[in-house]
Amino acid sequence: MKKRLRGVYFFVSSIIIALLHFPFASAKNASGIKLSKVTTNDSAHKITIDVAPASPPVTSVYDSLHLEMMGLSRLAYEFARKGLKRLINQGKIVSQSVISVIDFSLPGNKKRLFVIDLNNYSILFNTYVAHGRNTGRERAYSFSNQHSSYKSSPGFYITKETYHGKHGLSLKLEGLERGINDNAYDRGIVIHGAHYVSESIANTQGYVGRSEGCPAVPEQLSTPIINAIKNGTCVFIYHPSYINRSAILD
Repeated sequence: MKKRLRGVYFFVSSIIIALLHFPFASAKNASGIKLSKVTTNDSAHKITIDVAPASPPVTSVYDSLHLEMMGLSRLAYEFARKGLKRLINQGKIVSQSVISVIDFSLPGNKKRLFVIDLNNYSILFNTYVAHGRNTGRERAYSFSNQHSSYKSSPGFYITKETYHGKHGLSLKLEGLERGINDNAYDRGIVIHGAHYVSESIANTQGYVGRSEGCPAVPEQLSTPIINAIKNGTCVFIYHPSYINRSAILD
């Protein structure tokens, strides 16, 4: 009986050792990732095992899209990302993958609007955008939350419904920061197209025309921009003077 058991033991052992030494040309795991071969030696056997390749380092959206080279301040982007994350956690953002950043630290002859698809690492739009006529001429520096101020309001917004008005298709904005931009909806602060926002005007006079407080965009781009960001996406208007007053960024 003992001899029979010993024979079975040696038979099973020989099968296991043979399997360990059986060569495989290549292999894939269950997820379809091609595995590479690594050979290791212990005191008795040479063993080859399959190892998945190391994951590539994750590159941020900002660096991947070279947004610094396009003019967007890294501070503006990081503040936008931080605020978006907080607003998502608060359940205030409906569509989370797209964010619009307006960098009013840039002069009016630069493309200050960046519409970014965070999920697909792509820039949907980068174009000119107006600030309010009383906010400044070449640069934006004076802001207000008051009616009839004709000034821009910085901070975080959520896009609301569209309508057709004197500027064609327009997009209403709801300001999310008390005392900073929460009067925007009642003030009629909207995204719309405007003939005074164009590359030719920016090159001719050194800045685009100014609005009554709305972030107006070039007429030929207004409809595709509005359709891309309507119904619950985040819009962030950045200016350094505003940051310390923001409860969202606190």
